[in-house]
Amino acid sequence: MQKEILKKKGEKVILLGNEAIVRGALESGVQFVSTYPGTPASEIGNIFYQMSRSGQIPKSIYFEYSVNEKIALEAAAGASFSGLRSLVAMKNFGLNVASDFLYPLVYSGVKGGLVIVVADDPSCWSSAQSEDNSRGHILKAHIPTLEPSTPQECEEFVKLAFSLSEEFKIPVMIRETTRVAFQADTVTLGEIKKGKKKAQFIKNPNQFVTMPPRVLEMHRELLDKIEIIREKISEKSSLNFIEGQPAKLGIIASSACYLYAKEALKELNLKLPLLKLGFFYPLPEKKIKNFIKN
Repeated sequence: MQKEILKKKGEKVILLGNEAIVRGALESGVQFVSTYPGTPASEIGNIFYQMSRSGQIPKSIYFEYSVNEKIALEAAAGASFSGLRSLVAMKNFGLNVASDFLYPLVYSGVKGGLVIVVADDPSCWSSAQSEDNSRGHILKAHIPTLEPSTPQECEEFVKLAFSLSEEFKIPVMIRETTRVAFQADTVTLGEIKKGKKKAQFIKNPNQFVTMPPRVLEMHRELLDKIEIIREKISEKSSLNFIEGQPAKLGIIASSACYLYAKEALKELNLKLPLLKLGFFYPLPEKKIKNFIKN
């Protein structure tokens, strides 16, 4: 499958969602990748490991299996603090392990883009110890989150996540589920980019010291930033769109549930409006209110 992931721009290949995330990271010019392996996110780290061992990816990319998810997130954040585009991947249960560092990280923000890929496992089909719903962390930590439904979206959303992260100096999460991670579909490939930045860490206590009273200022700055992202990006994003005919009953869905809803509407021959949320947090509240007003 490595050969498929590394094919040229414009080619169409069949990829799993996790494989498409790897390709999206390569097209983003990622330079640092860390993970602690856990299904349904395991393939992301496995593929980077195999490609790094075989020399199939640029030498500018550093990959590591970390001791646990917290260390993986800390390592990726350190690279991002130094200006490198960084990606870290874990399963839902691992986000609990990493949460001790995640919350202050969202306060302090990042420099180079930092994308956190988290794979949830509804119904515990793989190695999940519980049916953790990562949205709880998303809402509590106030971390911008994109939810892809297809492998093509996995590839595209990773690139968008890096752009958002660098623009707003904040980590961005890609939340997938088992059915997205292991879904196979056609992906039209973009161009693989080689990251050329050199790591440089600049000491800045005002950014990195999350202690009182500075932490209270950081909290307000984070909430203000989230509102800006909501108004400027989420409300206007093409990732949130409406399909179907106006009716008194409508459906709001994201991730794999969007595909389930489309399939059910087709089988039942129903023409109900369907609001697809690809930009999950911050929620496009105005668009949702407009959708449900009737």
